[in-house]
Amino acid sequence: MVDPSVPSGSDQRRALRKCVEMRAQLRGRGGQRFTVAVTDLSTTGFRAEAAFDLKEGDLVWLTMPGMQGLEATVAWRDGYIYGFAFARPLYPAVFDRIVASSEA
Repeated sequence: MVDPSVPSGSDQRRALRKCVEMRAQLRGRGGQRFTVAVTDLSTTGFRAEAAFDLKEGDLVWLTMPGMQGLEATVAWRDGYIYGFAFARPLYPAVFDRIVASSEA
């Protein structure tokens, strides 16, 4: 599977991507929080659907239930679907915990 931080038309593969279904909060530099639907996740990024305007390169923080904010950058956008790259990759154990909690 391809990394969510790479547009869907790309053939690059950097990390295993898992489909998830979870609501999370996304906050930009301005402090405004948005609810997003995270649809897939890898150790290096995530894909989310949301109806707000961000641009490639924008810095954001993703807060998932039970976790502190994770810094990420908008890697690409296609309508209301965004790909984000984490500033620091997730530890595999953290990634596994998030995926497992999204399946519950």
